[in-house]
Amino acid sequence: MSSQVRDMHEETGTWRELLGKIISNPKEKQRIADELGVQPITLQRWADENNDPRPHNLRRLTDALPPQYRELFRDLLHAEQSFEELPFASSLDIAAEIPSEFYASVLTIRASSTPNLRFTSICQHVLQHALEQLDPERLGISIWVVTCMPLSGPHNKVRSLREKMGLGTPPWRGNLEQKALFLGAESLSGNVVTTFHPQVIDDLDTEHSLMPTSRVEDEKSCAIYPLLFSGHVAGVLLVSSTQYYHFRPQWRADLVEQYANLIALAFEPKDFYSTDDIALSIMPPQEEQKRFFGNFRLRVADMMITAARKGQPLNPLEAEERVWQLLESELLERASRAKNV
Repeated sequence: MSSQVRDMHEETGTWRELLGKIISNPKEKQRIADELGVQPITLQRWADENNDPRPHNLRRLTDALPPQYRELFRDLLHAEQSFEELPFASSLDIAAEIPSEFYASVLTIRASSTPNLRFTSICQHVLQHALEQLDPERLGISIWVVTCMPLSGPHNKVRSLREKMGLGTPPWRGNLEQKALFLGAESLSGNVVTTFHPQVIDDLDTEHSLMPTSRVEDEKSCAIYPLLFSGHVAGVLLVSSTQYYHFRPQWRADLVEQYANLIALAFEPKDFYSTDDIALSIMPPQEEQKRFFGNFRLRVADMMITAARKGQPLNPLEAEERVWQLLESELLERASRAKNV
């Protein structure tokens, strides 16, 4: 992100100020005027508070702005009481909160679903709704439910996290589970699980060096909230965006927190861990991890066959969980060897 764009996000107080900064570039001013079919002086009057654009012109103006400024421009418009009647104001108001009907639908799923389907049913329902509200223009976000791995190791601790279920909009496509990896103490998610405190990063290009991170391609900003119950944690809800400052409007960060609270309903009490249970290790880099997942389905099939021969049959979900635990052990061992070299 250029320093010029970042400064606009940090210093702009009103939509008129933002417009004025954008049209200070004569070529950009003429381009926007041509697209709207108005004179450049009209844009200047809007910026100088000498004239109020009609609502339909505000919508067209928003669409004509450079893409990196559109969301901030809408947020600034929404903040002004005089523009409550904008054609798109009501949709922004709706997006700023989760409807009570949706809460009721999640509670219905929790009450009616069987234990083996509860996690998947609730997470899919909530993630799809979150995807639509957090990225209505499909600028690009990914949403992951990241869970604590079961207690393991000589000290019986949570040693890593697992990206368990995810959805995304381009460039992150649809169901993300095929790209699931382990996260550890090196990641922002690991930091949130360890501290129980959320993290909202506006610009990963400049802020990622300030704290642990495990960044993916195209990720520019993120919001991570812990999944909590009775002072214990089951993991995090990790939302990443291709846009800088995507979570700067507080209402959007608040939405992520609310969705995290709903996702927590998908877990059983035994899935939550106390701070004393958490001792995250550093996991190998993402590219190194991917080599371990090439034969995942084959390992699951082998696990089911072996269990059946022993007279202890496993269903596919149970076999997958055991393979994940084996992979965690192998990766932790590899990371330990690399550390000691």
